[in-house]
Amino acid sequence: MTASDATKMSPAEWKLMRIIWTKGGASSSEVIELIQKKRSWTESTVKTLLRRLVNKEILQTVKDGRKFIYHPTIEEKDAMNENVTELFDHLCNMKKGKVVIELLSKLELSRTDIQELQKVLVQKSKTAPEVIKCDCLPEGMKDDCC
Repeated sequence: MTASDATKMSPAEWKLMRIIWTKGGASSSEVIELIQKKRSWTESTVKTLLRRLVNKEILQTVKDGRKFIYHPTIEEKDAMNENVTELFDHLCNMKKGKVVIELLSKLELSRTDIQELQKVLVQKSKTAPEVIKCDCLPEGMKDDCC
């Protein structure tokens, strides 16, 4: 596994990583304290998850006196992009737009986010094809296309 393989993180590991990304690095006691304000996880559960993240090379440790500080080996944005890309790789090309529309309708977005999306959509519309082709079946077997 490479250091940037964020697609292998479990939902529980994501919760810890969000703390560590936000803090820029944290000791196990800091992570435990912060996660226990949201979840009723035991100290041993958190330490197990931290160890797994180190083994997956998502976190690295740096000794600071008597404690270890956990630092991410991948940026949060990169981890999110890897996971979204992997998910969208599983979807029919023809249906990805509908999924994005559904997601956008459910997400809370800032005005700035919406303005940026509008700019991207204006640019994309200049070169967008009329129809996206289905890629579910091999070429030449598209009779039962989506």
